[in-house]
This record gives sequence, C-alpha cells and structure tokens, in this order.
Amino acid sequence: MQDTRFNHPKYLVRRKVMKLFGAAFHIYDPSEKLVFYSKMKAFKLKEDIRLFESENMNEELLLIQARQIIDFSAAYDVFDSKTGQKVGALRRKGMKSLIRDEWIILDNSDLEIGLIKEDSTAMALVRRFATNLIPQKFAAEIHGDVVATYKQNFNPFVLKLTIDFSPDTGNRFDRRLGIAAALLFGAIEGRQN
Repeated sequence: MQDTRFNHPKYLVRRKVMKLFGAAFHIYDPSEKLVFYSKMKAFKLKEDIRLFESENMNEELLLIQARQIIDFSAAYDVFDSKTGQKVGALRRKGMKSLIRDEWIILDNSDLEIGLIKEDSTAMALVRRFATNLIPQKFAAEIHGDVVATYKQNFNPFVLKLTIDFSPDTGNRFDRRLGIAAALLFGAIEGRQN
C-alpha cells in the first residue's frame, strides 16, 4: 500500500539557494505541513537523491539514482525505498534540453509513457540567454494528456516550485515519480542558471 503522503493534489518544493555545499529540499502539502525532506550531498560523481519523511531522515521513502556517472541525456531511476521496487524513471532529452527542457517519463519497465516539457521555446530561450529571472513552468503529459504542472515562483534566494497533480483525475501519473521530477528540476536544472 502506498504512503498516504503521496496522495495530495498539490505540493510546494523549497530549496535554499544560499546553501554552501549540497542542497536541501523541503516539500509541503497544501496545508503547508512538511511531508518530505531531501538532502543532497555535494561533490558526488553520480547523482543519488534520497527522499525522507522529515529532517531527522529516519525513514527513507524514495531513492533517485543516475544510471551513469556523466551522461548528457542522463536517466534517473526512481525506487520505492520501502519495497525496493522501481517506480519508473526520468530521462533528460540531452541536446533538446539546451533550448527547452524536456524529460521523458518511463514506467517501471523503461517504456516511454509521457513527457515533461518546459512551457514554450520562446520563453525558454529568454530564460537562458536574456535573464533567468523569469520563472520556469513545466507540463507533464501521459499519453498526450496533461497530468501535472510545475511552476517555479520567483524568489532569488529560495527556489519554490509548486506541483499541481489536480489535472490527473484518473491517477495515471505516480505521485512518487512526479515528486522525483521536481527534485531533479531543482537539483539538475538548477545548475544551468
């Protein structure tokens, strides 16, 4: 049975930008209660992101792990830490993501089921070449239907990303995979800016 903390329609992901080494993410439910915590170690050759139930890090819930050390089109497997089962994977579209960020959503058998992409090519170009002060927006699609949106809120000191799963009325997008995507946006995409 899946943890009920993964059943909320919306989440707020926060990352302090002014952290000296590594990154720490706090994830809140709609009532602003902390439901998850993730701390990334600095200077790791291979990404290894873990999601915990709180800052005390007693109970690990998810493991997000890069398949290779250096890969421009990196794939990240997402595992349920309690069962050890693979939830799915997210693969960055390498060259395409230079212009507009895109991630392929894979199921637990590595079959492509969807795509997460930045809002528009024009806005992506403005963000990359003119100013990074324009917040990013993403839409997640499963078989062509929008199942979640990600919206970065402007704040130069704290990354705030709102995840909205309410378009997914049929529960087709595993929330664990959706939250893993938000952590990757904050950790991987955040290095571009």
